[in-house]
Amino acid sequence: MDIKQYTLLNRVNSPEDLKQLKTDELAEYCSEVRSFLVHSVSETGGHLASSLGVVELTVALHRIFNSPTDKIVWDVGHQSYVHKLITGRKDQFSTLRQEGGISGFCRPSENPHDAFISGHSSTSLSAALGLSVASKLKGEDNYTIAVVGDGAFTGGMVYEALNNAEASKNFIVILNHNEMSISKNVGGFARYLASLRSKPRYLRLKSVVEKILDKTPLVGKKLKETLLHSKAAVKHLLYHSTFFEDFGFMYLGPVDGHNMEDLTNVLNRAKKADQPVFIQVDTIKGKGYSFAEENPGAYHGVSKFDAERGTPEQELTGSFSNVFGLALKKMGDDDQRVCAVTAAMKYGTGLQFFSASHRDRFFDVGIAEEHALTFCCGLAQNGMIPVFAVYSTFLQRAYDQIIHDAAIENQHIVLAVDRAGIVGNDGETHQGIFDVSFLSSVPNTTVYSPSDYTELRQCLTKAVYHTPGVAVVRYPKGKESGHYKPLSSEFEPFHLLKGNGNCLIVVYGRLFDEALHAKQLLRQQGADPAILKLCQISPLPKEALRMAMSYSHIFFFEEGIKTGGAAEQFAAGLMEMGYEGNVHIQAIPDRFVPQSSIPRALCRLGLDGKSMAQKIVQEIKQGERKKQA
Repeated sequence: MDIKQYTLLNRVNSPEDLKQLKTDELAEYCSEVRSFLVHSVSETGGHLASSLGVVELTVALHRIFNSPTDKIVWDVGHQSYVHKLITGRKDQFSTLRQEGGISGFCRPSENPHDAFISGHSSTSLSAALGLSVASKLKGEDNYTIAVVGDGAFTGGMVYEALNNAEASKNFIVILNHNEMSISKNVGGFARYLASLRSKPRYLRLKSVVEKILDKTPLVGKKLKETLLHSKAAVKHLLYHSTFFEDFGFMYLGPVDGHNMEDLTNVLNRAKKADQPVFIQVDTIKGKGYSFAEENPGAYHGVSKFDAERGTPEQELTGSFSNVFGLALKKMGDDDQRVCAVTAAMKYGTGLQFFSASHRDRFFDVGIAEEHALTFCCGLAQNGMIPVFAVYSTFLQRAYDQIIHDAAIENQHIVLAVDRAGIVGNDGETHQGIFDVSFLSSVPNTTVYSPSDYTELRQCLTKAVYHTPGVAVVRYPKGKESGHYKPLSSEFEPFHLLKGNGNCLIVVYGRLFDEALHAKQLLRQQGADPAILKLCQISPLPKEALRMAMSYSHIFFFEEGIKTGGAAEQFAAGLMEMGYEGNVHIQAIPDRFVPQSSIPRALCRLGLDGKSMAQKIVQEIKQGERKKQA
């Protein structure tokens, strides 16, 4: 990609540069930004459609406000690519989501214009409100702006923040209304916004009434003040008060999010308000790139693609997510009790198959993991078998509900935990490395971690029909390795591949393939370790622990956080049984894992086959030297 072709884009390396552009240059600048994003993201992958939809909005924000003095908080942050371009990161876009490169989300540690960390949804209003109140306490007179998609309004934190924002001046919420999150938005709030979108005359009528009263001699302004402070019934009759005004906001909108003049006018009006302001901006997700406009869901998050021809549709099979989805659909065919639940991730979790066949038992609750979990408990309490498919990183949001609403009463719900382990280029906020640690600490909870598609189907059947309480099936992003044949035609909690000697490798999930590679490498050096592959990792099978007792060197490799993980619990179980050998744990240290490819991350963490073999040789040699000393 030749960046020299973008004349105006190359002139803008800061918000101050953007302010120097003439008004009649802005349309061409926005066009260049869209072209640059399409071609750049086609080479790196990333969240494309979301950023294409907010080009004009982002430009208007940076022309009207003064970042970083004025704080702009982007909800989730996947729509912040234009913001990154304007704030001096254009030359780094070839590193987007790559190891050592710029993040696909907002990171204050990356750039001072990123006001708050992002990665999960529905957090921006709470964060922005905190920033705004802090500025007030310090005597600062800056603005704080939260840019939030309508999909995020299916998450409860948004309403908790709205409920506390009434007295905050210089606080502006911009609702980017494109009727999408990742999947199509659902629920009553989406219908409410659609009704506002279909009645833009609401704001115009309100403005006209105010202007007429302002210009009416003697009684006009007093009448306006009376109306504004009248009882709710009168105010609603004359002003048609919105939901947001009932929370104490001035409501402005709907505004055409692709009309620079309208955006500029509404933002300037918001700056003059003496109360918090809520602006509804209507945009088109994927704007300016026909493939993304026609199918915004497919271009929400993309891998590398041909920018001229677009990206091909994802395969319907060939990933853990879709194998799970097809298996659950088959269960739904055979059992009317089976229900599927998602938190706005139907396609990401493979539930499109179940949804198409069993619409009455498929529930997309929006970006509301806490609600999803307790909703499942209600289904279970009344005789259904709910399966909640959720990414590991988003399940973290429902930890309290797992304990309080599910485990205490031993409710039988199934958690299909997708993207478990390292996920790669989305970085720290999305790595699925904590679920084993926090789930295995909850009583009445059983956790399965299959290594291949066959085991995934077996574990799902085991979880749905033969496991009481909370049953968890966790599986990684992407495809199975295909390097080995399934070990059993029926579910087994663990498998032992024998070797020659006193060394045992213990793994679960995706790392079984890496352990087989390590075994192959060690054979070339004259060693042949046994491999204990766990499929049930919590509670740990007692027989697996007893089997491990006969080995003097045990190496547990875990693609999860070390503290509280399966490896530590395995070691503790061995100690309780009187084990006197050596236990070596290679897991993720107590730190966050930055963005990189999955293979590269596993290598850096010492969890690939080559690193496993090296650690085993190193530790055994070191142990022998200690004995000789």
